[in-house]
Amino acid sequence: MASENITLEEAVSNVDILNDLITKSDIPCIEASSLPLQCLVNFDTNFEDKGAFLTGFSKFIEEAARHGEFNDLLADGFKYAGILYTWRCCTRATPMAKSNDQPNRNQINEKIIEVLTSEVEKLHKFMNFTKSAVSRFCEEVRRLCSGGKIKDFVSEAYLLVLGRFLNMFAVLDELKNMKASIKNDFSTFRRAAQFLQVMSNSQSIQQMQELSMFLATQNKIKEDLKKELQTINGYEELLSDIINICVYLFENQMYGTPDERHMFVKVIAFSLYLMDSPNSNLNKLDSKKRISLASIDKIFKTLNVVPLFGDMQIQPFSFVRRCASYDSSKWPLSHKESTTCQVDIVERVKIVREHYVEYVTHLTRVKNEIESTDKHSQRSDYKNQEVAQLALSGIQLLCTWTSDVVETVSWKLLHPTNEEKNKDCPSTAEEYERATRYNYNVEEKNALIEMIAMIKGLQRLLVKQVGQFMTSIRLNVYAEIQDFVQITLKDPLIKAIKGKKDMIKGILMAIVETCVDNISGHYNQTGIKVLEMTKSKHKKKSTSVEALNHVDNPASIRRNVPPSTTQLYMARTMLESLISERCSNGRRGLRKDIDHKHIEKMISFLRISFYWPYLLNLEKYLFECCDLSQLWFREFYLEMTMGKRIQFPIEMSFPWILTDHILTNPDQSHLMQYILYQLDLYNDAANFALTKFKTQFLYDEVEAEVNLCFDQFIFKLSEAVFTHYKQVASSYLLDKQFKTKCNNIGVMIRSPEASRFGPLLGQRHLQLLGRSIDINRLVSQRINISILHSLDVAISKFESEPLIGIIRLEFLLEVNRYCYDLLKQYLFSLSDFDDLFIEANGLVSSDAGRIGLHIFFELNYDIFPNYCYNTSTNRFVRGNILFKRVPERIKASPCNFQYEFGSRSLGAAAENIAKMHSGYIGYPHLRAIVRILGYQGIAVILKEFTALIHSQLTEKLRKSIENIMHLMPKICKLPLSTYGSPAVLEYYLHHTKEVRNYKDLYTGFGQQLRIFGNVIIFTQLLESALQQEEVLDLSHGATFTFNVPRTGGSNMAERQMRSRKIEIQFESLHFTRAVNVYGTPEQIQIAQESELLTKERLCIGLNIFEHFLQYTRGIVINDTLYTGSYPKNGVMTIDECTEFHRLWSVIQFIICLPSSEHDNNTNDKDNRNDGKLRSQYSEEMFGDGPHWGSCILIAILGQDKRFNVLDFSYHLKKIHRSDSKNSSSSGIDLSKMITRIRHIQQLNNEIFTFIKSFLPSKEDYGEYIREYSPPQHASISHSSSTNYY
Repeated sequence: MASENITLEEAVSNVDILNDLITKSDIPCIEASSLPLQCLVNFDTNFEDKGAFLTGFSKFIEEAARHGEFNDLLADGFKYAGILYTWRCCTRATPMAKSNDQPNRNQINEKIIEVLTSEVEKLHKFMNFTKSAVSRFCEEVRRLCSGGKIKDFVSEAYLLVLGRFLNMFAVLDELKNMKASIKNDFSTFRRAAQFLQVMSNSQSIQQMQELSMFLATQNKIKEDLKKELQTINGYEELLSDIINICVYLFENQMYGTPDERHMFVKVIAFSLYLMDSPNSNLNKLDSKKRISLASIDKIFKTLNVVPLFGDMQIQPFSFVRRCASYDSSKWPLSHKESTTCQVDIVERVKIVREHYVEYVTHLTRVKNEIESTDKHSQRSDYKNQEVAQLALSGIQLLCTWTSDVVETVSWKLLHPTNEEKNKDCPSTAEEYERATRYNYNVEEKNALIEMIAMIKGLQRLLVKQVGQFMTSIRLNVYAEIQDFVQITLKDPLIKAIKGKKDMIKGILMAIVETCVDNISGHYNQTGIKVLEMTKSKHKKKSTSVEALNHVDNPASIRRNVPPSTTQLYMARTMLESLISERCSNGRRGLRKDIDHKHIEKMISFLRISFYWPYLLNLEKYLFECCDLSQLWFREFYLEMTMGKRIQFPIEMSFPWILTDHILTNPDQSHLMQYILYQLDLYNDAANFALTKFKTQFLYDEVEAEVNLCFDQFIFKLSEAVFTHYKQVASSYLLDKQFKTKCNNIGVMIRSPEASRFGPLLGQRHLQLLGRSIDINRLVSQRINISILHSLDVAISKFESEPLIGIIRLEFLLEVNRYCYDLLKQYLFSLSDFDDLFIEANGLVSSDAGRIGLHIFFELNYDIFPNYCYNTSTNRFVRGNILFKRVPERIKASPCNFQYEFGSRSLGAAAENIAKMHSGYIGYPHLRAIVRILGYQGIAVILKEFTALIHSQLTEKLRKSIENIMHLMPKICKLPLSTYGSPAVLEYYLHHTKEVRNYKDLYTGFGQQLRIFGNVIIFTQLLESALQQEEVLDLSHGATFTFNVPRTGGSNMAERQMRSRKIEIQFESLHFTRAVNVYGTPEQIQIAQESELLTKERLCIGLNIFEHFLQYTRGIVINDTLYTGSYPKNGVMTIDECTEFHRLWSVIQFIICLPSSEHDNNTNDKDNRNDGKLRSQYSEEMFGDGPHWGSCILIAILGQDKRFNVLDFSYHLKKIHRSDSKNSSSSGIDLSKMITRIRHIQQLNNEIFTFIKSFLPSKEDYGEYIREYSPPQHASISHSSSTNYY
């Protein structure tokens, strides 16, 4: 393949096309901007390129050189401040010699020297640095104030760098005072060195003495600086200028970071302290209007507490109170310490919210306009200016908001709470705990959380637009500066030339030549004309005016080239020297020779260009003005513990306090979307520790806390998510009528409030300490465990209850399934719910599962032996007598409400609904069993039922039947009706006496027959419930299986037309047809088989009850105990008691007998039983189970017709119908007995009718009609062998 050569422009164009690709991401952006991994371009040369600007004035070049030197000293000062702030006491971790006689004392001291030598060297360097810095600062002050007055112009930037120097001195001195660990380490090193005599020369001893005094003396740096300054005549003039410029910048909010804002206040306060001396009084300076104490008083009132360094704070007004000339009357606003926070963060957040919405709206509009225009087309100056102003407004807003947060936290740290102010604060709380954990109320926490979220959110929006904005910013800066030097300065330059103002002309020409970009060549022509004008001294004025008119404005050219930092500094400084009032001993200087309109334009340019360093380093300042790292640092408070705390627990950590507040307050659901912004505070702290402090151990502590907090975060977030959606599921599945009735009676069932977990759960790439974390996956893992535990709790609770708990179990399973469906919309790593249920149910290693085993356990040990079946209600109810003790059930362990229904109120509602079905076992329970177990679970239980039936019919029940058969009369005829019903009753009582006296009649035969009957009944009810569920499934699936409903019509054509219309509507919903069009062959086959199985489910004719009847018949049909011996007459037994129906006739006769003397009392007027308890009826002990069991056996044995004809009770009822006699020698009330017989006969008939529909005919059994010969008379039976029919 031939290689294709493309040009560089084509390659760049092809790469640019990638920016037009639309990468769809549904993940909402609710986290802060991560620190960039790429190298940031830094064009700040710290004035190293000052020599390149030869056209500038030499004194400004020299000032730039000194400015660069001071910047280096400031960088060193920050380095030493970081060393002091992060200093940890080494002495506490070092073993100390306990006595002089200790053998290893020398080794210990040598080790101390080895460990602390490098640390003491740092202290020596720090002391030397402070001395050299103080000396260098005083030397510069002395140079500027030579003769007691400032005789030369001092630029604004130079005054600011001197102010930063003062701030550095104040910070270093306070850090030195605060760190007692430094003094402890130095004292330990000094003792060890003296013991080993390692300092032998006088120079070393002197250095140690000097360092010891330096560290031991409080406020050493400030006092030395003040003492040195007081030797300089006129230093207060320079300090006044520094104060004034700081006041001006603070009042006009001309700063880009919170550190600069706070630096202004600290410089003002420290400068006032330095100025106060016997020779210089603050009040006199105020009266001379060198400074304005009223303006400063307002500033101190606005900021009565400012951050000093890290978690250290300072009250600026404390410097004023130290002044000898302090007069409280001059400070009406500041002299009283405020008891309320300087920033009302709760009210402030309302204003910030409005500004945030307004700014984001503007930002979005500008962003859309930039993206909609052609990126290769030239942007207009107006658009570039709008973008630059938008970026600047963003920096200012972020700076202001960050300042509000930092100042609030600083004030709180300096004013800890106590048990009187906060009742939740214990008296044993630590100082740092009182300053953080208990120092904020709920409203303040909410406001801080929202403030931090808006800061980090807006920062992310702006960082994403840096690439597009920087082009417009650079174009705007280029346009502004070129228009200024080539157009705006033209008129004052010409006027200076005409007015022979060489100084002004020189400065203006230096500004122009320093900044002009002569790419078009217009400047050369203008310069030549100006030069000619300066040389034509003998020409007339008209000639000069004519020449000036030819100096045309240059063509508008725009380039993406901003000025360098040195270039901008030189231009601003030289321009400021023209219009400044701070020069030449208070005289107006050069300003008086420049027109007012030109001065206004120059001032406007200076004001605009002041912000250019922030705009040209937009990304850098976006991160600096949003830095909230100090909210984590706690070195000052660790120092106060004096070694009792190596590090504070996370409960006292401010980032975790805010995070935990969101997680533990579900009523504040709107804060959930802000939670990741609080975790970004750890990113700020870790970045500051590595890049600014350059300390690994601080980063390790941040990382350790993040590891612990993030585990807690995922754990609590998962719990909150699971609990919320469990409550949603429970509330959704709760019956609406039930909730309505509860509300009507005043019982409120609260529905869960709307939450905002969706955006949070969608985070797949959270950036935290350089790690990319998939929150969705981590929460999914925890939710998997929670769902599994919830299912286990539901099953365990069911295992500890009777079978009536199946209703509650099904409700719990439905709640968990619906909760899973809700969570699955957000958590894509969740395991399949069926897999979780299989694991919780134990179906992985067992066919029955825990639920199936407990269902069979309850049926076998409680329902079948102890419950009575009622045919009228189709329900099992617990009998009055328990014939079998239920084994102790597994006790459920207590669990949290979130693992059941989500809340206590919803749990109580579900319990009340479940109690509606707690007194019986019926169709609701059976349908629940069918839905939970499914076909596989039902099959396992039915298999156990067959074993139970086989055991009853071949062992237990058969043995009882065999025992009763021995007690039954051999022959029991049906007496004639002529005897009368009392006689017939006596006849049957006599023949059944032995059976009635059988001791195991009820506990043996009756109980076993009840168990057999209950098993058969339960299978029939289970079959009925299963059919209902199948019909419901078929009804739901009819639409998707193309089961078109039938239509009516007056004729065939109309019916066919209507049917066709409905078929057209249903075709698109036919699942198999859609799969045939779009699916694979394997999918097509599966769809066809599934549809066939669904349609033919009820057409096959499978019936569980019929199968059990056949199974029962197969057991008893060949057993002569049930079928009886072969009849002697060859047809059937009539009077012999050998068949099962004869046995049941005897038992049924006994059952029909009234159960006590009270029932046999013939006097209806006297219904008292004289205190005797009535005996239990058979129905009360066993229910209808024995009747069902006996009737089923009679029916499957084909004895039902013989039973109806030959039954003793039925025969007695027939005879009583004709004579209606009630008296009996045994005292039995025949009318009541006949009533019982009538009821039982109705029950038997109902059972036989029901069973007959499931039993096949005799032809199906293979039994045919038997043919019998006609009876023959004895006289002819031997004479003729001919058979007559």
